[in-house]
Amino acid sequence: MVDRADLVALVAAHPPADERERAAEARFLAELDRLERPWDEHADPVHVTASAVVVGKRGTVLHRHRLLGTWLQPGGHLEPGESPAEAARREVIEETGLDAKPPDDGPLLLRVDVHQAGPARNHTHLDLCYLLRAPDVDPAPGPGESPEARWWDWEDALAVADEPLRAALAGARRWAGRP
Repeated sequence: MVDRADLVALVAAHPPADERERAAEARFLAELDRLERPWDEHADPVHVTASAVVVGKRGTVLHRHRLLGTWLQPGGHLEPGESPAEAARREVIEETGLDAKPPDDGPLLLRVDVHQAGPARNHTHLDLCYLLRAPDVDPAPGPGESPEARWWDWEDALAVADEPLRAALAGARRWAGRP
């Protein structure tokens, strides 16, 4: 279980890569000051979520969001008692079927982002995006998930990504040792 102090420490320790992330971190920390249960999606329209950029030999895995129709990294809401890193891994397994794992030295936070979410953009996600590694097998999303999940080479993934995902992909690509 992660508590408010853990979330504050995690976000405060993360070096922002650009101005968008710097603003997202400031908003994230301000929201943590006001939210009673920041990880509870039912407590407030603003809440913490977790996602992951999945890397492997073929590049990265994206899935087409069921409601939005856009290609995104896997992610979603935290379950009771989960840390953001645990939630990111669970969401990847559910949405892609891949047994993705953090780097050998532990969870790596790639990006902090704040964005409007949902089909009506009626709530706000305070998203913590992690890096996970997956074996070289085809995705097989679980029941009820978008059936469209696949490996993308880096250039094609960047071409379909929105701004925050492009920044997370750039960090993941650097970590994966590609130019």
